[in-house]
Amino acid sequence: MTARGIGREQIIDLGVLAVLAVLGVLGFETAYGGANFLAGAVLGILVGIGAAVGARLAGFGQLMTVLTGLVGYLLLGSVTMQAKAVLAVLPSLDTLAGLVVGPVFGWRDILTIQTPVEAPYYVGVVPYFAAWLTCFLGAWLVLAWLPRKRSPLRAAVILIGPVALYVSGILLGTREPVLAMLRGLVFAVVALGWLAWRARPASIASPEGARRLLVGRLIGVAAVIGGAVVVGLIGGVLTAPPAAARYVLRDEVVPPFQAVDFSSPLAAFRKYSKVMREDDIFTVKGLESGDRIRLASMDAYDGRLWNVAGPEETAGDDGGFEIVGATLPAPSLATEAGTRTADVTIDGYDDVWIPSVGYPRRLDLEDDDSAERAGDIRYNPDSGTAVLTSGVHKGNDIRIRAEMQRGYKPEDLEKVPVARVDLPAPEYVPDVLVSRAIEYAGDATTPIDRLTNIEKALKSRGFLSHGLASDAVASRAGHGADRMSELFTRSQMVGDEEQYASAMALMARHFGYPARVVMGFAPDVPKGARSVTVKGADVTAWVEVAFDGVGWVPFNPTPEQTDVPQDQVPKPKSQPQPQVRQPPRNETADDELLSTVDIDKSNDKKKNPPFIVPGWVWITVGVLGIPLLILLVPMGIAALRKRRRRRQRELTGSADRRAAGAWSELTDRLDELGLQVPPVSSRTQVARSLAAQVAEQGLDTDEPETTARISTLAREVDRAVFDGDDSPPQAAEAPWKDVDVLVAAVYAAAGPVRRFVARYRVRSTRRADRRR
Repeated sequence: MTARGIGREQIIDLGVLAVLAVLGVLGFETAYGGANFLAGAVLGILVGIGAAVGARLAGFGQLMTVLTGLVGYLLLGSVTMQAKAVLAVLPSLDTLAGLVVGPVFGWRDILTIQTPVEAPYYVGVVPYFAAWLTCFLGAWLVLAWLPRKRSPLRAAVILIGPVALYVSGILLGTREPVLAMLRGLVFAVVALGWLAWRARPASIASPEGARRLLVGRLIGVAAVIGGAVVVGLIGGVLTAPPAAARYVLRDEVVPPFQAVDFSSPLAAFRKYSKVMREDDIFTVKGLESGDRIRLASMDAYDGRLWNVAGPEETAGDDGGFEIVGATLPAPSLATEAGTRTADVTIDGYDDVWIPSVGYPRRLDLEDDDSAERAGDIRYNPDSGTAVLTSGVHKGNDIRIRAEMQRGYKPEDLEKVPVARVDLPAPEYVPDVLVSRAIEYAGDATTPIDRLTNIEKALKSRGFLSHGLASDAVASRAGHGADRMSELFTRSQMVGDEEQYASAMALMARHFGYPARVVMGFAPDVPKGARSVTVKGADVTAWVEVAFDGVGWVPFNPTPEQTDVPQDQVPKPKSQPQPQVRQPPRNETADDELLSTVDIDKSNDKKKNPPFIVPGWVWITVGVLGIPLLILLVPMGIAALRKRRRRRQRELTGSADRRAAGAWSELTDRLDELGLQVPPVSSRTQVARSLAAQVAEQGLDTDEPETTARISTLAREVDRAVFDGDDSPPQAAEAPWKDVDVLVAAVYAAAGPVRRFVARYRVRSTRRADRRR
C-alpha cells in the first residue's frame, strides 16, 4: 500500500466494519416498528466509510478529513427526512436543522415516544447519525492509524464503535428482541475471525512456515468460535431472560407530560351546556348514528374535580401519556367492533384535548398550523385520550382512524368480573353518597347487577337541569364533594351529566370497581348525513367501568326527566317584622360555572415529601460518569507510572547512568507513540531506525531536523557512558533537556488522536547502560 493508497488488507478491514455496523444498527428495528429506518442507517454507513476513503485518497489532513465527513453527512442526510427535503433528497433548511438537532434530541425523543417512533420529523436521523459516526471514525482509524503497527490491541480498538452501536440498538429499543441470538453469534464470529486474521505476523522468512502458522491460527480460532457458538446456543436457550425482563432505557424514563397541569375538561361542562349552547364547536365527517365524540377520560378524583391521572398516580396498566407519531398504540383492554374514520374541523373549540371517536389508531394533523406541531401530541392508549399540548384551535383539521369498542348487554356480563386496573383512590367522598350507593345496589352480588341498579336508580329518581333560565328548577354547576352531598340531600336530585356521571363513578369506586368519567359530545347524526355540526348543547358525560377481557363498558346514569314535582307543603304566611338597620352585605359572588369547596388538607402527607434524587440524574451519572471513569482512570494510572519511571532514571545513580536513562526515556516515549524500537544494543543503530521512521511518518520538523537530533543525542550519550572518566553531575542534564525537546517535537507532529492513544501506553525498555 502506498502512503495515500488503499490496499487489499484495508479493504477487508472496511468490509468487516460495514458488516458489524449493519448487525448493530438492526437493533433499532423495534423502536421504529419496521425496516423503513434501515435505508437511512445503511446510507450513514456508506457516507461514513466513503468520506474517510475519499479524504485518504485525496491526501487530506486531519482537519480536512473531518470537514469532508461533515459535508457528506449534511448533504446526503436529507434522505432520512424526505417529507421536508427538496425533491425528497436535496437538503432544505428544515432538513439541515433536523440533521443538527436530531443527534442531540433524537435519543431523548426515542425514549419518550411510544413505538413505533414516527415523530418529530427528525427522529429518523438518529440511526443515520449513529451509523455514520461509527463508520467514519472506524474507517479513519483503519486507514490512518491501524497500518502503523500490527497489533491485536489496535485492531480491537476498531471494534469499540460497532459494539457501542450494537448496545445502543438494544437500550433504545423495546423488550422484543430482533433476531437477538442470530445477530449476536454472527457479530461474534465476524469480530473474532477478523481479530485472528489481523493478529498474524507481518512477515515470516519461510512461506511454508507462514502458511502453517496461518492454518494453525485459523483452526484455533475456528475451535474457539465453534465452542462459543455451542455454548451460546445452549446457554441462550436455558438462561435467556424473557422479553419482560429485558432492560431497555425507555422503561426507566418517565414521560415529561403531566395531564394535571391542564384544567379538567369536566370543569368546563356547564360552559358548553349553558354559555356556548348554540355555538358551533366543530364539524365532523364520518360519524354514524350513536357515535360519541370523546374529549378525555378522567380517573382521578381529589374532592374538587375529576381529572386525568398523571403517570406518578398510575401503576403499569395505564402507563401515562407518551409522545407518539401518526400511528397510535392499541389499548391493552378493548374488544374491537369495526373501525371508523372521522374528519374533524375545529370551529369554536379551543383546548388541548383532541376530539376523537373510539380508540384512535392513527391520528393525522392535516392543516399547516397543527402539522408543524405534530411533535406536541401525547396519547394514552388505555383511556383513548389524545392531547396536543400546544392547543387545538379554530381551523385545525384532524383525521382519525379508530377502533370502536364492542357493545355489551347486561346479560352478557353476568359472569364476567371487573378488570384489575390500578387507579388512584378517590379522596373526600361524602358519606351520604356511600350510603346511597349501598341503598341503590340493593341485594345484587355481581358487578354488572350492582352497576345496573345504581344506573337505574339515578335515572329514575333524579331530574335533569342544566341551570338554564328555562329549567323548572335551578341546578348548580360543579362536581366537588359539596355538590355531590347537595345532590343527595336536597328534597329532589337535580343536576345534569356532570353531576350524575361523577356520582355513579364514585359509587362504583366504593365497591372497588375500576370506573372513570368520560366527557365528550353526543350529536344527533341523521341517517345518511355526510357531516354533522356539533354544538355546545351536544355536550355529555358518561361512566365507563372496565370488565375483564371485555373492555371499558359505558353507563349512562343521567335521567331524561326535566319536570321536577313541586313541594305540596303550603308555605307559612310571612309575618311583618320591625325594621332594623342591617349590616352591609358581602358582595362576593361565586363563579357561575364552578363550585368551590373548602377541604382541610392539614394532614396531607405529601406536603413535605422527602427529597429524592430524580431517576434521570442517576441515568445521566451512569451514562456520563462510567465512561469517564473508564477513560480517565487508566490514563491516570499510566501517567503516574511514567512519572515514577522518569524520576528513577533522571535522579538516581551516577551521571553516566542518568545520561543512559535519558536515552531509555526517549526510546520508551517514541515506542508509546507507535514507533518500533529495534531490539539491538547499539544506540547508533537504534537512532538510525528511529530517525527513518520519523521521516517516513512525517514526524520530522525543521530547524534543526528531528532525525539529526536523535543521532546527535545517541552519540552524546555514548560519549557520556563510554569515555572512561567520571562524568560531572552536569553531564546528565544536557541529554535530558534534549530528550524533552525531541519528545515534544515528535508528539506535536503526531496529531491529537495518536497522542491520546499514547497516554494509555506504558513501556519500560530498562536499557540503562551501566557500561563504562
